[in-house]
Amino acid sequence: MLDNLERMEKIDKSKMRELLLEFPLQCEEAVKLGENLAIPEKFFREMTKVVVCGLGGSAIGGDILKTLLSEKLELPIWVNRSYTLPQIVDKKTLVFIVSYSGNTEETLSAYKETIKRKSLAISICSGGKLRELSKKNKTPCLVVPPGMPPRTTVGYLFISMLKILERLRGIDGGDYDELFRVLSEIRDRFAPEAPLSKNSAKSLSQELAGKIPLIYGVEGLTDVAAHRLKTQFNENSKILAFWNVFPELNHNEIVPLGGEGGIDLGQFYLIFIRDKDEGKRIKKRIGVTQSIIKEKTKYTEIWTEGKNPLTRILSAIYIGDWLSFYLAILQGVDPTPVKMIDLLKKELEKV
Repeated sequence: MLDNLERMEKIDKSKMRELLLEFPLQCEEAVKLGENLAIPEKFFREMTKVVVCGLGGSAIGGDILKTLLSEKLELPIWVNRSYTLPQIVDKKTLVFIVSYSGNTEETLSAYKETIKRKSLAISICSGGKLRELSKKNKTPCLVVPPGMPPRTTVGYLFISMLKILERLRGIDGGDYDELFRVLSEIRDRFAPEAPLSKNSAKSLSQELAGKIPLIYGVEGLTDVAAHRLKTQFNENSKILAFWNVFPELNHNEIVPLGGEGGIDLGQFYLIFIRDKDEGKRIKKRIGVTQSIIKEKTKYTEIWTEGKNPLTRILSAIYIGDWLSFYLAILQGVDPTPVKMIDLLKKELEKV
């Protein structure tokens, strides 16, 4: 079924597959956007902390930044998914205001508060009200290409921020040549033309059909990839999914996995997102957890690829994007539309 490209095209009416195929190129273009944005000199002198404001697909870039730069950047990074700002935001805080559409009401509210506090604001959007307000307030605004679902623009929204922070603090964000090469290899392996027999994203989607995914990452390594995959299952595949991280889940969620509560664990499918730098104790925890569940439910592992942390994080995210796409196709649903989100926005406009 997943090798029937004609059927796939009929289901994927909005052409999500084409956006997935273009992701490596998107990342290359994002590097140039981040390099070319004009940044006021005072940003280089005064920045003491970083806050990323956004929701949904526009916020995940902040999570990636936090995971990637926790040991490289001497400044703290917060991700703010709210109408308001945390009290730590002041005149020396670099605030990224990220809204792909430029019309996210929570983010616009946070932007207005950022202007009141006279913070070091940089907006990232494709247009909308945020671009208009940025022009009015003379806020540096990085404009990305329009017309895509926000969740497919993580390359534009994340890498542009990374390049800006590299410029402001002189840090090394990662090996971009390796990133582009590895992402291109993943694209070729998981493209629709790659047959089921050689395409692990297709075969795993078949295993997941009718199941509720539980996605487990590792704190500070693959936590953001686990979170991202959960949201991609929600939006692309239209299914419920849940995520958690090691070692925290070993202090709570492992209890029902033992079967004591009488839950039918067969309705779940566990996905462990693995990385070569997990550490011996985390490896041991994962092994014990897998031994507990192996007789009760199915599980698989997705391993990050590449040598550099930047590549490893985005490789896992890209693999998960393809997996959620094929699960949507298998279920006969167009991955792109998000009817419930659209309905919610229309209802909110009435208030």
